[in-house]
Amino acid sequence: MADLPLSDPAPLEEDITVEKSLRPSHFDEFIGQKDNVDSLKLYIEAANKRGEALDHVLLFGPPGLGKTTLANIISRELNVSIKQTSGPVVERAGDLAGMLTNLQERDVFFIDEIHRLNSVVEEYLYSAMEDYTIDIMIDKGPNARSVQLNIEQFTLTGATTRLGNLTSPLRDRFGVVLRVDYYEPEELFHIINRSAEILDVEIDDDGAMEIAQRSRGTPRVANRILRRTRDFAEVKGDGIISKIVAQSSLNGIGIDETGLDDMDRRILEALVDKFNGGPVGVGSLAVAVSEDVNTVQDVYEPYLIKEGFIQRTSRGRIAQEKAFKLLGHEQKYQRGLFND
Repeated sequence: MADLPLSDPAPLEEDITVEKSLRPSHFDEFIGQKDNVDSLKLYIEAANKRGEALDHVLLFGPPGLGKTTLANIISRELNVSIKQTSGPVVERAGDLAGMLTNLQERDVFFIDEIHRLNSVVEEYLYSAMEDYTIDIMIDKGPNARSVQLNIEQFTLTGATTRLGNLTSPLRDRFGVVLRVDYYEPEELFHIINRSAEILDVEIDDDGAMEIAQRSRGTPRVANRILRRTRDFAEVKGDGIISKIVAQSSLNGIGIDETGLDDMDRRILEALVDKFNGGPVGVGSLAVAVSEDVNTVQDVYEPYLIKEGFIQRTSRGRIAQEKAFKLLGHEQKYQRGLFND
């Protein structure tokens, strides 16, 4: 078992510092998400030629896949500044007004976890996104009046792990909506080698591929595992991350060949053994493994669905054949098929 949730794509405290040095600063350095990168390059080049602000951009997908990195690259490719905040931080409309009035022409305004904006703040964004104006209330009571202020043209870039939680009025105001998806092992292989070079870590190709295959398709997880495997190689080996060293390190911290950790396996065991393969609601499943329901939905479930262990249906979560095989319940799964 690992002391830290290495396979959790949410950023740990140590990630925030290290990621700044590993984060690509331009599209030419960015690995993966080719269709998204090509689209953004086109839109940015067109905006630069016209000297206009880029259309508002919404990036959605699981955590740890590079949404914040892409937002920063967008600002650099536009040759403008970026102002960053997150949905939970912007509590009042006045907070948002202060941020918007400080933007310069064509700046990028990045809101992470934009689905967590409260409704009052969100409605305040509508006129800012469409007309580049905001209404400020001056005074209170019978003397209260609204004053409309013009703001500079800007690009709102929002990031969310829950597209479905965005209201239609907000979602429809984004001109560019892009899904950031999991990475293939080959893409993570190149990301790991790039990170190893920056961190001055010795790693061979087999070692890099072993880490890539167990990183849940997530660059943040791959970089985190790289650092822990470096520690293992320096203490238990000769400092070089080979395939054997990577395997020993990953097995020691509880990450198996498919990238599943202890909590993944507990979720599958609960679904198969306690709920007979489902269907079961995610709330009941979270209670069964003593985990927060949002963590199960945002952190563990997307990868289990992607890898074919779980299916999400209107009736609840259902274990797939791959889950039964992993847990050694192939016959039970076959009986379930015929009984249905």
